[in-house]
Amino acid sequence: NLSNNLKKLRQRHGDLSQQHLAEMVGCSRQTIISIESGCKNPSVEITLKLSLALNTPVNELFALEEGKEKDNFCKRISELFKCSKK
Repeated sequence: NLSNNLKKLRQRHGDLSQQHLAEMVGCSRQTIISIESGCKNPSVEITLKLSLALNTPVNELFALEEGKEKDNFCKRISELFKCSKK
């Protein structure tokens, strides 16, 4: 699961409305609402567009939530790097 700072970052940009941000990135206001509430994870395309629109690195917008899922992901990445060095 992803945690996100979208609402906080959107509001820091002059209290940018959900509708205006949606128009900037080419999606619906409902999509922005769903992403902000954590009901929907954005596509890679929308993530990159949000990053550009808010002039914010992706990793400041979204992050893996702490817990078992993040631990498993980190373990898999570590194992992949070990394999690629052989």
